[in-house]
Amino acid sequence: MPLALAEFNSASAAELRPMLTACLAVRRWVDTVLEGRPYADFAALSTRADSATPLHRNEIRDAIAAHPRIGERPSGKGSDADWSRSEQSGVDNADEFAAANAEYEARFGHVFLVCASGRSGEELLANLRSRLGNDPDTELDVAGAELAKIAQLRLAKAVTA
Repeated sequence: MPLALAEFNSASAAELRPMLTACLAVRRWVDTVLEGRPYADFAALSTRADSATPLHRNEIRDAIAAHPRIGERPSGKGSDADWSRSEQSGVDNADEFAAANAEYEARFGHVFLVCASGRSGEELLANLRSRLGNDPDTELDVAGAELAKIAQLRLAKAVTA
């Protein structure tokens, strides 16, 4: 259940930390968002969240570990699993993704990460294949930018204006 902005502003950091970590599993990002309270409106919250990006490469690697593979439904419970299921709702070509994910992971050493919300499985698969041509550092930077997009979408689901 989303929190109203007033509730977000008045809640303890301990109460909010799990919800914010579900948005983006990067401690520096979570701390930045918490330290900016109180927020006058959602736009100020969103701007503050953006101020903690771009992410450092070690943060990107750690945050990627909190995400399921595209095409695989998360089996866990909680906001992050629910959000992942919703974000990947357009993916209907899981068999094709299994092979493409294996190729991607062999090349880069981590799962393919993309902001999947509102995108079709075909579009996501084409994105994965096009990114296979990236060098590892460039790909990690692309994944970091995708994590920031996901964080903003999830923050909007977690906190209402």
